[in-house]
Amino acid sequence: MKTFDLIRLLELDPIAKMLGTWAAKLTPGGIALRFLFAIFLSALIGCERSTKRHSAGLRTFILISIACNIATIMDEFFYEALEVKSFMLSAASIVALSIICVNSLLVSSRSQIKGLTTAIAMWTCGMLGMAAGAGLYTLALLIFAALFAVLFFMPKFEVFLKDRSNFFEIHLELTDSSYLQDFVTTIRKLGMRVDDIELNTAYAGSGLSVYTISISIGNKDVKKYKTHAELIEALSTLKYVYHIEEIGMW
Repeated sequence: MKTFDLIRLLELDPIAKMLGTWAAKLTPGGIALRFLFAIFLSALIGCERSTKRHSAGLRTFILISIACNIATIMDEFFYEALEVKSFMLSAASIVALSIICVNSLLVSSRSQIKGLTTAIAMWTCGMLGMAAGAGLYTLALLIFAALFAVLFFMPKFEVFLKDRSNFFEIHLELTDSSYLQDFVTTIRKLGMRVDDIELNTAYAGSGLSVYTISISIGNKDVKKYKTHAELIEALSTLKYVYHIEEIGMW
């Protein structure tokens, strides 16, 4: 690494400055530190995903971080040793990771998009690996702290906000389609409005009529005293409702 770049990196990154110039250089020790730093932080994120039984867990997050880390280190090496001002490997790793993240998304039979949070977490973990690979240890640590906080602490708060929203979607299974009109009437009597009804064809031949229904809460009293869970529990007592649940609450 050129002297100017080394001094600038030490000035920008407090952790590199604290450790010394070896942490900012592409020495065996510096490379090992970047590598292990990325693995350690990504492993913590992967553990959090694994405890919640997501398909992308510990190994996936570590491998993503390692791949992006190596790509960044190699780009820096080419720049330092060969003076090739190109970041093709880093760019390629971002593109490849984006494709993997998109392909990891699934749409369930209940019209739920699954894996979106994990896909974004995977992409962000790749950025963590790149930051560590560039010797930006403080940035990598900040990315980790933000990512871990969002994944570990935010879900309960997100559920709290969604449960008090004026809008929600339900997955509804009726014993017969003829009961749909009665169900809509009941919704209106409760002070709510049906915004959209979509027939779910994935359950064709099951003997059930299955719908995805968007609902708005217009009555202020209902909004004030009833959560979505309580409203759905009340609707589940209707004799023709085989199953009902809110979409997107987990």
